Amino acid sequence: MCGIAGIFAYHYVALPVDREELRTIRDHMAARGPDGKGEWFSDDGRIGLGHRRLSIIDLSERAAQPMTSADGQLVISFNGEIYNYRELRQELEARGRVFRTESDTEVLLHLYAEKGEAMLADLRGMFAFALWDARKQALLLARDPFGIKPLYYSDNGRTFRFASQVKALLAGGQVDTSPEPAGHAGFFLWGSVPEPWTLYRGIRSLPAGHCLWVKGNGAGQPIPFCLIAGILGEAAANPAQGSKAEALEAIDAAIRDSIRAHLVSDVPVAMFLSAGLDSAMITALAADVLNQSSGERPHTLTLAFAEYAGTENDEAPVAEQLAAKFGTRHATLMVRRDDFEEDREKLLVAMDQPTIDGVNTWFVARAAASQGIKVALSGVGGDELFASYPGFAELPLMLRLAQPFSRLPGFGAGLRALTAPFISRFTSPKYASLFEYGGSLGGAYLLRRAVYLPWELPQVMDAEMASQGLEDLHTLEQLNSTVQGSPFAAHSSRLAISALEMSWYMRHQLLRDTDWTAMAHSLEIRVPFADVVLLQTIAPWLAAYPGLTKSGIAAHVAPQLPPSLLNKPKTGFSIPVRDWLMKDRPVQHARGLRGWAQIVHVDYLAQPV
Repeated sequence: MCGIAGIFAYHYVALPVDREELRTIRDHMAARGPDGKGEWFSDDGRIGLGHRRLSIIDLSERAAQPMTSADGQLVISFNGEIYNYRELRQELEARGRVFRTESDTEVLLHLYAEKGEAMLADLRGMFAFALWDARKQALLLARDPFGIKPLYYSDNGRTFRFASQVKALLAGGQVDTSPEPAGHAGFFLWGSVPEPWTLYRGIRSLPAGHCLWVKGNGAGQPIPFCLIAGILGEAAANPAQGSKAEALEAIDAAIRDSIRAHLVSDVPVAMFLSAGLDSAMITALAADVLNQSSGERPHTLTLAFAEYAGTENDEAPVAEQLAAKFGTRHATLMVRRDDFEEDREKLLVAMDQPTIDGVNTWFVARAAASQGIKVALSGVGGDELFASYPGFAELPLMLRLAQPFSRLPGFGAGLRALTAPFISRFTSPKYASLFEYGGSLGGAYLLRRAVYLPWELPQVMDAEMASQGLEDLHTLEQLNSTVQGSPFAAHSSRLAISALEMSWYMRHQLLRDTDWTAMAHSLEIRVPFADVVLLQTIAPWLAAYPGLTKSGIAAHVAPQLPPSLLNKPKTGFSIPVRDWLMKDRPVQHARGLRGWAQIVHVDYLAQPV
C-alpha cells in the first residue's frame, strides 16, 4: 500500500515538470508510504512519477518504485495489492518472461508488455496505478473495480497531474481550488462526495473500474473495464443452476478462496473483530488458514467506547469471546472522549475529503499501528454482499407503496410541499418525499440513504451553488442508471439493491474512509468481501436463491460461531462521536446526522489548503 503521484506536461507549450512540485505532492503522502520514497523523470523533462512505499510484498530495495522495465520503455507507480500475482507470474514465466524481483509491481509491467490495457481484466486485487509507455508516449491510469484505492487527477489543458490524495494535489499549489458545486451538493446529499467530483473544480476522481489514457493531445475520457453493477446485472439475468445445498457449498468455497487470497503478504496480517458476523466469519476462516499453513496465531483488534461499557452497544465482550474461541492474540482498544479531543485536529488534517463517517476506523487503525501491525482484514462489504442492511427489505416496500402515485404528474412534489413543514416538526422531513422519490428504485435508495434531500439543500448551502450542483450531479438519473438496462428483473431486487449499495454508499463512503483513516496510520486494510472473483462466483447463486441470509451463509461457512451471534438482529455500528460534537457545537435547525454533516463541512473547509 502506497502513495503515487505524477506530472505529465503533455502540451508543447507546457513548462517541463517542476521536480520540486512533484516531490511536494509525493511527500505530502508520507504516511501512506513511510518505508521509502522514489522518483523518476523522463530525459526530456516532460513527465515525472513519484512514489511513497509501504512495504508489504517483497520488502527488498529491488521492489522500490517507480519501477522501470528491463528495456527502459515502461515505468510504473503502483498503489495496492495484486492478490493473484503469483499465478500471473507463473504464467508469464512459462511464456519466457524473466523477473528481477518478487513483487507484484513487476508482474504489472510484464503483463502490460504482453497485453496492454487488456491486462486489467486479469487483475485480482485493490489497485490504482500510473504506467508510462515510452513507445506510445502515453500515460495509462487505472483503478480497481470496487474503488478500494483512490486516484485523483487534475488537467489544466497543458499539464496533467495525479495523486492518491486530493490534499496532495492541493499541496502542489498548481490546481484550480475554486469551489465545485457538485462536490459540495453531493456531500450534503450523501455525507460524502460522490465520484468523479471533489470539492474543487480542478480535481476529479478516476471512477472505479475505469482506466484513462493521457497522450500528447491531452486526457481522454475514462474507459470502463469492469463495473460492479454490470457483474450483478449479468448474474441477475443468468442465475446459477443447482440446489440450495450446492449454492451454500459454492459460496463457502468462494469466501474461503477470497480469505486465502487476502492473506498473501510478506508481513503478518491481523483482523478487525467486532460483534458482527462479517468480521467473525473472516476471523474464523483466516485463523484456520493461518493455523494450517504456519501455525501462526493472528492478531485481532476490537474497538470499544468507554460510554458504552456494560451496554448493548459495547462490542468488546462478544469480540473477546470470539477471539478466545479462535485462539487469536487479541487486543481491545478503549476510546474515550479525551482521545477524540486529542486526535480531532489530526483526524481533520488526514481527512482527504469531507465525510460523516470513518472515526471508528481511525481509532482501530491507530491501535493497529501502535502494535506494529501493517496489514489488517476488515469486514467492509459484507452487508452489501449478503443483503443485511434494513434497506434490502425497506426499498421494495417503498416501491410497492409509491409506484402507483408516481404516475401522477407533480403529485409527489406537491404533496411534499404541503406536508413537509408539518412532518418536520415531529420527525425527519424526508418522510414527506415518499411519493416524490419512492416510485423508482434509485429514488427510493436516495430517500433511504440521503442525509439531505435535493429540495433541502438551499437550507444548508448557497442556493445558487446548490442549484448548479444538483444540475451537474443528475443524482436520480445516475442512481436509476445503476440498475437499469434491466437485467435486474423484479425478482432480483436483492442484487439491484446490492448494486446500488456497492456503487454508492460502500464506494464513496465506506471504502474511501477505510483508505484515508488507515493510510494516516501507515496501515493497509484489506476487504475480502469486496473482491471481484468472489462477486463473480457467488452473485449467480444469490440470484438463484435470493432468500439466502447472511446468518444462514455464516452458519455454513463457520459452524463454530455461537447461535447467539448467528441469530443476533442486524444493528448499526454505534459511536458516541456525534454526541461529543453536538454537545459542544449545537447546530441550528439540525440534529443528529444532519447537524454532524454541517459541522464536518465547516471544519473541513477551515483546514488550510
